[in-house]
Amino acid sequence: MAISISPYQLNVPQETLDDLHDRLQRTRWPQSFNEQGWDYGTNTQYMMELVDYWLNQFDWRKQEALINQYEHFKAQVDDVGVHFMHIPGKGPNPMPLCMLHGYPWSWATFLRIIPMLVDPQAHGGMAEDSFTLVIPSLCGFCLSDQVPRKAFGFQHHPAVYRQILHQLGYQKYGLYGGDWGGIITFPWGHQFPEDLLGIHINYMGQRMRDERPEDERGDDLIRGFGLANAPIRPRDPESLKFWKAAERFWIEQSGYSHVNMTCPQSFAHLVADSPTGAAAWIVEKYHQWSDCNNNIEEVFSKDELLTNIMLYWINNTFGTAIRIYYESHYHPWSVKPGERIEVPTGILSFPKDIVPLLKSRAEKYYNVVRFKYMERGGHFGIFECADQYAQDLREFFAPLR
Repeated sequence: MAISISPYQLNVPQETLDDLHDRLQRTRWPQSFNEQGWDYGTNTQYMMELVDYWLNQFDWRKQEALINQYEHFKAQVDDVGVHFMHIPGKGPNPMPLCMLHGYPWSWATFLRIIPMLVDPQAHGGMAEDSFTLVIPSLCGFCLSDQVPRKAFGFQHHPAVYRQILHQLGYQKYGLYGGDWGGIITFPWGHQFPEDLLGIHINYMGQRMRDERPEDERGDDLIRGFGLANAPIRPRDPESLKFWKAAERFWIEQSGYSHVNMTCPQSFAHLVADSPTGAAAWIVEKYHQWSDCNNNIEEVFSKDELLTNIMLYWINNTFGTAIRIYYESHYHPWSVKPGERIEVPTGILSFPKDIVPLLKSRAEKYYNVVRFKYMERGGHFGIFECADQYAQDLREFFAPLR
């Protein structure tokens, strides 16, 4: 791959912000009734409150300045432009760690934990446990460009970010992933295990490989969308527990995923035109998937929610980000039965995640040397429980440096 890297600074044109302001003022609100709550999706009263704050109190330039305190770059890797942050550690020998976000979040979800990893001594840790962070916007997400070709699935991401790491001089490094970032660690560990000092995740996909026994593979068996590789009758209690949770997710919460997997461009027209609509689509997931006791602002402030949303809006990447669902669905990748990633792996399982991880299943796919069930936290665990997550990352990678 050919690669070039240039400095980058986030500086949104004022006309983009003015256009956003005009669109927010013209929001056409849907009908609702008081008893809806969040049962039908994003609560309309909350969205009215959030948009009012967005219009009248949210200070994007302040958030932009906080973001720009870190060094940003844009890499051109063949035909893909990739934004990334490169943040040097403050310890005596910082370990390079590549951090991969998911959807509908961004690297803004890491802003709370970054200081704890870069300068652990200032946050209750030891200086020798510091990390130098390389944090890309996933291809097609936020400040990165869309991939200008078909069939670029999650399995193609590792080669792009690996090239950036090597260009920066990091031949050996650690890897963190959550949501799609967690899924991407799987092909990365399979394709480039020689690079990796260790992997740390808090999410695995449900479609790692075909997990059906031979007697459940007939073409005449009906398969649930998203559960095509799941056993119909899990043979052991742990497997049953996992797949029942996955079934609940696919039936009750995965409408967004079906849209993303089947008609991302149709949806892209909606979210490219309406910032309120785009925000509502994202806010629902932050409410639904976090351990927030039905009060989203117990976990995420309005500034934090809107900063994440802005990173999608300013580069019009709501639609390009969700292509990873389509490409990965129609161009799947998996390992053969019995294969797993042998890179040492640490895992945190959060109780309010969409499908909490089970150690027994994780061990089928990764060389799990550290596994911990957390007492609280959800899908955004690295943000919700940043202190505990930072400590676990430091402890896991300490013997692997």
